[in-house]
Amino acid sequence: MSNRMRKAATIAVASGLLLGAGAAAPALAASGSPPGAVHSHHLSDTSTDTQSRQPGVVHRVSAFWDQYKSAVLGTNPVMNPEEVRGEFLTPELNAELDAWAEANQADPVFRAQNVPVDRTVRYEGSGMGYASVVVTQYWEDGSANDVWYRVPLDGSRIVGLQDPPV
Repeated sequence: MSNRMRKAATIAVASGLLLGAGAAAPALAASGSPPGAVHSHHLSDTSTDTQSRQPGVVHRVSAFWDQYKSAVLGTNPVMNPEEVRGEFLTPELNAELDAWAEANQADPVFRAQNVPVDRTVRYEGSGMGYASVVVTQYWEDGSANDVWYRVPLDGSRIVGLQDPPV
């Protein structure tokens, strides 16, 4: 088995475990969710097509964030942070994140110099072939911040990552 195939198999298993863990946990109220809270999913669009794709985009962002965090912490056995970004993000987004990191002297995914302790992920809505997925990151000091992801509904790589819109 090639190294690339081994990586893909490991990612598939890890992603499956992540999806299973999220599905088994009880749902918590959206307001005041503590670190470790289950992913909250909000339906802003009631179309059947959007509903069927919503879990996929939320799962993709969750899998990216979790694998990236473990790579940054050195606990991802298969990929480093750049490889995780290359797997999940478009080359254009990677270039934008590199420029952001240079300008801000911080990690471009976490939008900080340290690593969050936890996160929740929620579907925010979709339109024109893209979904908005919000990751709320929780920090050791008890604070939280949101990072917005733009994800194609067709299953391709994540195309946007930014601070909350103003």
